[in-house]
Amino acid sequence: MHMADALLAPAVAATMYAASAVTVGASVKTLKKDEASAKLPTMAVASALVFAGQMINYTIPGTGSSGHLCGGMLLTSLLGPQAGFLSMVVILAIQALFFADGGLLALGANCWNMAFYGCFVGYYLIWRPIMRSGLFASMGAKGAARAKLVLASVLGCVLTLQLGAFSVVLETTASGITELPFGVFAGIMQPIHLAIGLVEGLITSAVLLFVYAARPELIQDVDAASQGGRCSLKTTLVILAVVVAVVGGGLSLFASGNPDGLEWSMFGNAESGYSENMGLDEESYGVSSGAADVAGAIQEKTAFLPDYGFMNSDSAAGTTVSGLLGSVMVAAVAVLVCCAGGFFRKKKTAAKA
Repeated sequence: MHMADALLAPAVAATMYAASAVTVGASVKTLKKDEASAKLPTMAVASALVFAGQMINYTIPGTGSSGHLCGGMLLTSLLGPQAGFLSMVVILAIQALFFADGGLLALGANCWNMAFYGCFVGYYLIWRPIMRSGLFASMGAKGAARAKLVLASVLGCVLTLQLGAFSVVLETTASGITELPFGVFAGIMQPIHLAIGLVEGLITSAVLLFVYAARPELIQDVDAASQGGRCSLKTTLVILAVVVAVVGGGLSLFASGNPDGLEWSMFGNAESGYSENMGLDEESYGVSSGAADVAGAIQEKTAFLPDYGFMNSDSAAGTTVSGLLGSVMVAAVAVLVCCAGGFFRKKKTAAKA
């Protein structure tokens, strides 16, 4: 669902930057220092896991499309909405700047569409109410926790991807892109992202079921007081770090070559015998603006591994290097951002005292 710059008029892009920036500021302000410090190792590994996971596009059968992990629900369930949102912003910024994945002008919109809904709407509307409810009480404490975890993951991913996909439609409509009629575009975007959301919900629940069995206190709103984990915190994080390396450095080589849900909706996949959908020309579509040209020029200079590969090379090694290096970068920057939030909060508290 990474939007390209051509899909946004500068005014719409600026509005979405402002909305995302306000949310970043509020997240940094409300993230407590002790909470941030306790989450640093988990934040590093979880952020890297989402970055690596987003490199693997999975085929949506019978459509000619593919989807990939968004990760907002996974991060918010492990880190809480504020730290989860900041981590997603780091992931999206690094993807745009260094891998040319998503437009730089569209970064604010991508943060809103892919991070805000998953981290805040998903947490407060779906995750927390379900996990704190009395659902599945007859299954016992552990059975109920697992059942609620799966339910919250699937419902959360489906709902937040639907909201994100609909926001893309609204943003393109507000940008005046006449090639994308609102009703038709929405009618294509929403069903394909329903399928993508269902798969993401199952992936998210699988990861969280492992974490619950290994170290239940890592999951938000789970009563872990009477439930011992099978692994130490260090062992759990090491296992997840190994998964990051395997996914980003190895499994990413086997990602589906089909266009993702957004690209498929706009361009179709007629080359593989599927629908043309909106039938737009991939070389010439959308909004042309000076702001987009400037953003594109910056991105050309900063993206040293464009499209997750070496420049002017189809070597598989480029994908492996991108997966491993990108995961390390995301982990390091996410920790720095979290530390900065705790530092400024501490400084402000000291000044008031």
